[in-house]
Amino acid sequence: MNIGPNFGNELIAAGLSGLPIAWGEDGDVECGALTDEQRATLDLVIASHDPSKPDQSTFDRVTARQFKLQLLSAGLLDAVDTWVAHQPRDVQIAYEYSGAFVKDSPMMTAGFAAMGFSPQQIDAFFAAAAQL
Repeated sequence: MNIGPNFGNELIAAGLSGLPIAWGEDGDVECGALTDEQRATLDLVIASHDPSKPDQSTFDRVTARQFKLQLLSAGLLDAVDTWVAHQPRDVQIAYEYSGAFVKDSPMMTAGFAAMGFSPQQIDAFFAAAAQL
């Protein structure tokens, strides 16, 4: 299999970052212990991978762990927790139980607007979170 420059971003978008997955120049993808669900997701990423797709410098989705650790790193965790506590119940549930946070979702758009973020700051936040 030919691995393109965007493969790592595709793993992140699929919620597989931080798992024991590696690939080499020869195109072999190796993974350690994964759950059946994680393995199935990895298989879908591999099947849909387009090695000709250029590397993307923006990230549209990060895991909940990455998102909340980036909030903590940016000193925003308490402010966001307070904002979420004053939102409708569906937003509170989504914030607490989502496995991933999608940059352009209505909840994220409203939350970033409430925090006064510019589009460039949102992109930078997601790019930083994706590295955690």
